[in-house]
Amino acid sequence: MYLFVINPRSGGGAGRHAWLRAEKRLKERAVEYEALHTESASGAGRDVMQALARREKWSSCVVVGGDGTIHSVLSALLASGVPLGILPAGSGNDSARSFGIPLEPEAALDAVLDGASVPADLLLAGDSYTLTAAASGFDAQVAENVNRGRYKRVCNALHAGRLAYLIGVLQTLITFWPCRASVVLDGREQHFEGVWLASVCNLPSYGGGLLIAPQARPDDGRLDVCVVHGCSRMQLLRLFPTVLKGSHVSLPFVTMLRGTSAAIRFEREQPAIGDGESLGRGDLAVRCEPGALRVLAPRAAGPGPA
Repeated sequence: MYLFVINPRSGGGAGRHAWLRAEKRLKERAVEYEALHTESASGAGRDVMQALARREKWSSCVVVGGDGTIHSVLSALLASGVPLGILPAGSGNDSARSFGIPLEPEAALDAVLDGASVPADLLLAGDSYTLTAAASGFDAQVAENVNRGRYKRVCNALHAGRLAYLIGVLQTLITFWPCRASVVLDGREQHFEGVWLASVCNLPSYGGGLLIAPQARPDDGRLDVCVVHGCSRMQLLRLFPTVLKGSHVSLPFVTMLRGTSAAIRFEREQPAIGDGESLGRGDLAVRCEPGALRVLAPRAAGPGPA
């Protein structure tokens, strides 16, 4: 029995359309399933926990939505040991990209039904599990602005989630001020001046395919930290096109670090996000949880950059 968790509002309504197409394929293949509709990513975790407790045997919990909906069900999946399936229908879909899962609903469904279960690390930030990345500073402020902005709905309707993120970058660039920050990686502390962002990554990309940590893999038991520091607003603006290919890592004001745990403290309190969802404000402490999750991916694919 497969449990499908559908967020019809994700991706500006893409979740609803993806489910209609997937449901038709499920009936054609005579697959036994249960559909659970949720009105928000935040409510999905509670609903999934209750649903998983009703049966001893679930083949998979399949999220029809975006990275935010996936984020909300991670704790329930860890408690039950049920693998995660993904039918991508969000504005970013970075989790799906990193596991080689197709963006078309029918092809993604085939990966769930016919694919292989692969191990995946998770990030634990406070008491919140994260699959893609936990970011603080400029990136987190961009996410807050995008989630509040009307342009996100317009971009989602046009299937241009990355465009919404880029608009948010320009908006945030006007008001954000960098400051001093420290990063403690596996007990070793480093200080940086004029820090714009510090992102702790488990997957190579977030924000709709932006390769913040191109070398990151979700199955290596390590986290990758990207710190952008000591640059002007114009230099930061010129950085973002290079992030599309991951070539920013060679710039002198970008520092890449790897380890198993990281703590980030800004001189001025900054917002933090995990999988695009708010983690509050203040210091960010993140630990890698190796192999904590299993994900259904195409057999020819596996964890890694899209």
